[in-house]
Amino acid sequence: MTLVEVTNKQTEKEFIQLPVRLYRDEENWIRPLDKDIIAVFDPTQNKNFKTGEAIRWILRDDSGQVVGRIAAFVNGKTAHTHDQPTGGLGFFECENDQNAANTLFDQGVDWLKSKGMEAVDGPINFGDRNSWWGLLVEGFLEPNFQMPYNFGYYQQLFENYGFQVYFKQFTYVRPFGSEVDFVPRFYEKAQVPLDNPDYEFRHIKRGEFDKAHIYFHNVYNKAWAGHSGVKPMTIEQARKLFKTLKAIADKRLIWFAFYKDEAVAMFISMPDMNQIFKHLNGQWNLMSKLKTFYMLKTGVCKKGLGIIFGVVPEHQKKGVEGALVVTYVKNMAWKKGFPYKDIEMNWIGDFNPKMMRVVEHIGSKVLKTHITYRKLFDETKEYKRAPII
Repeated sequence: MTLVEVTNKQTEKEFIQLPVRLYRDEENWIRPLDKDIIAVFDPTQNKNFKTGEAIRWILRDDSGQVVGRIAAFVNGKTAHTHDQPTGGLGFFECENDQNAANTLFDQGVDWLKSKGMEAVDGPINFGDRNSWWGLLVEGFLEPNFQMPYNFGYYQQLFENYGFQVYFKQFTYVRPFGSEVDFVPRFYEKAQVPLDNPDYEFRHIKRGEFDKAHIYFHNVYNKAWAGHSGVKPMTIEQARKLFKTLKAIADKRLIWFAFYKDEAVAMFISMPDMNQIFKHLNGQWNLMSKLKTFYMLKTGVCKKGLGIIFGVVPEHQKKGVEGALVVTYVKNMAWKKGFPYKDIEMNWIGDFNPKMMRVVEHIGSKVLKTHITYRKLFDETKEYKRAPII
């Protein structure tokens, strides 16, 4: 077998095409848009290259056929926030061959060691945790937008190499139908802020989308920044994020709680674009854009994707999260003509039991499980799982 670094259009094409061959008989695999994978490794598109670096390889057998691929990266913003400098491996694909997998892992680990890393997480993304993060181990169903799908044997390839569970990631699902209700205690707790005239719970209004990033920025930085691996977001980053989402956003899925007109909680959902992209075969050109626009308008997408949920600290434990969800479901999801049948919540780590309890209390159940693995290069050191928050 021969390792080849991805350095040109030809090797990049082979990197992109390998999973197309591997998953050709997997009915639940959805091919990502090629442009989205390419963007991860493009310094002009991925801001993480400003403080980090990434590299890719493909693995060919003696006949020249590509049988594996892998990427390694050092994220300068997060590498030194752990007990030991920690890099990442990701975008791993491989035939069911431990020797081939070990060859790929060895190459990535050696490169990370040369960059001063002492541990590696994988499979992860050279970017934010909401995209291509973790190894699917349970619930081999259609993946959500930019979430990994892989063969079941990948788990043994990773664990046989010495990777250990760092944290588990649970994707929850909840039907939108009115037959799935909340327990009475949940309503009782939610009623306290609902009876308080200083609170308002609603989705963004027509023409309000250009302000939504301000609401989001306020809640995100207070509720999430400071957690392990989560950095504060600038207002400009929030604006760019919502500008990107505007073309596909459904205002009915973007909910905020306001206290005296200030955003204090949010539940941001989007249509799951994989329900549309699975018809595009990885392409993004004029024809695929027209198809996407048509399918968005004709209601092809029947699934919502919960992206992020958060409550600023001073409004936690007051029933605000319950009131936000109750109004979301009763005032929107139970309305006649609401097009979405169910919603999947983008993964929640087992290091966040509080959030797990919240989604379980509203009638959600675990649908898929991914694992983020970690491997210490010095195996004499004490191994620790992700700390509980």
